[in-house]
Amino acid sequence: MRILAIGVEEELSKSIATSLRVIVDESYDIDDSSNFLRFRNYDLILLDYDLEYNKTKKFINRITRSLKVPLLVLSIVNDKDTEIAFLKAGADDFIKEPFDKDLIAARVEAKLRRTIDNRIKIGELTIDISEEKTSYKDKEIDIKGKPFDILVYLAEHKNQVISKDRLLNAIWEEPEFITPNVVETSINAIRQKLDKSLGIKCIETIRRRGYKFCYNEKESA
Repeated sequence: MRILAIGVEEELSKSIATSLRVIVDESYDIDDSSNFLRFRNYDLILLDYDLEYNKTKKFINRITRSLKVPLLVLSIVNDKDTEIAFLKAGADDFIKEPFDKDLIAARVEAKLRRTIDNRIKIGELTIDISEEKTSYKDKEIDIKGKPFDILVYLAEHKNQVISKDRLLNAIWEEPEFITPNVVETSINAIRQKLDKSLGIKCIETIRRRGYKFCYNEKESA
């Protein structure tokens, strides 16, 4: 999972990344964030309010309407009118000083949990995200690291065709330095564990477009 932290202190960003096991991209401010949002997909945005009221309000409104991802605002200002305005613009939460790292991480985790379930169960296939475990008919399957992350992402977007670039942007910290062949290698690793060992097909290659999670409950019948 990937979070965009805008104007957030580096120590807080790293704390969230470590405690929640997510990728956190750090952007200086709203203007700088456009470069990240243009090329990467995010599961949540954490914005530190820098007192530019009109710009911040317009940004919140635009992002939550176009991307439909949770957006949390950190504010050094304890101002009721600003809080109401930002929440009405589309923000999901407004967190005021003093900032507690554990509390902010808990708020972020709560929003992510509502967006994506921590346990994916389709028929007799179970993927436990928090425990990084995959099982089929109660038999645990050894899929770890990036192959596991790819399996989770495809399962979360089942029946959608996901391109290699989208997988790279969602899973790798610096996707611009990773070749698409790495995705193919991870997909093959998943297939070795699922398709060949258990006789179930989970991932379909869509020529020139990407991959699709295709396993369904009927296959386990």
